[in-house]
Amino acid sequence: MLILGIETSCDETAAAVVRNGREVLSDVVASQIAVHSPYGGVVPELASRKHVENILPVISQALRAAGVGLKDVDALAVTQGPGLIGALLVGLSAAKGLAYALKKPICAVNHLEGHMEAAFVEAERPEEPFVCLVVSGGHTALYYVTHDGTAQCVGSTRDDAAGEAYDKVAKLLGLGYPGGVVIDRLAQNGNPEAFSFPKAYLEKSSLDFSFSGIKTAVAYFVKKYGLPSETSSVATYRLEDLAASFQEAVVEVLVEKTMLAVERFGVRHVAVAGGVAANSRLRARLQEEAAYRRAHLYIPHIRYCTDNAVMVAVAGYRIWKRRGFHGDPLQLDARSRWVDAAGP
Repeated sequence: MLILGIETSCDETAAAVVRNGREVLSDVVASQIAVHSPYGGVVPELASRKHVENILPVISQALRAAGVGLKDVDALAVTQGPGLIGALLVGLSAAKGLAYALKKPICAVNHLEGHMEAAFVEAERPEEPFVCLVVSGGHTALYYVTHDGTAQCVGSTRDDAAGEAYDKVAKLLGLGYPGGVVIDRLAQNGNPEAFSFPKAYLEKSSLDFSFSGIKTAVAYFVKKYGLPSETSSVATYRLEDLAASFQEAVVEVLVEKTMLAVERFGVRHVAVAGGVAANSRLRARLQEEAAYRRAHLYIPHIRYCTDNAVMVAVAGYRIWKRRGFHGDPLQLDARSRWVDAAGP
């Protein structure tokens, strides 16, 4: 089964060709970071316009890199949601047009399920059940994947996503966009115990998240002490220490909630996926805690943490194995919100 995957949920235009859900023949991503950096975040209208410019060249490049033509593709898989509605429509329209013209089946993929499958692109997929943390700029949620492959959302953020908090704090500190990479780099040379920022654990048994409080705490801290570059002679604190303390507060909540889910559902396998899964501190802490509990941890290669089309193609293959491809492809429409990651 040769699947062409297409991803345009936010600010990455991506296409990939994957055989049998395992063999990656091509992986092409057109980044829009340069477009959105001056604004400190993604501008939906600009993202949609760049997708329109990039979508056909990216698909063509993916096919060339894989050494195949459109006629060789058995099916298409495309992100239907969640995401920016305008951005999603570009990828969906391209996939639907190709499917109709070529008389090929099409599979609509939940972006979050795609991220979950990214954890197993380079590793043998474990038998269900398992727990998966999906953590990115737009999403922070915990899923329990049952014996039949159904992904149940058992916890989600009540306000900001973890990656969103990173980007907002980075903007506050004048570090640019995307902020997660910069904060992670600074934090590696900082003291995570320099400052005490709030960790929102919510109710005792809750698997939900909340990161708006820590973002506000950092804002008040900067308002009180300023930025190191603003001090006249001797800085009152190091930016590296602030970054490390902020990061530690976010990571500890993510790790504790994930391990609470592992214990609650009695599983021995845990996966983490999404853009924030590339964070060095999160990867290290999850490895430590998983080893302590003798649980097997699955973390994607950093390339597959951020948005890509390989994960979409792999998820499409999994959907085909579960229930086949059904329905009229022209009836597919974009879904800006879509909590449940997968169904039987």
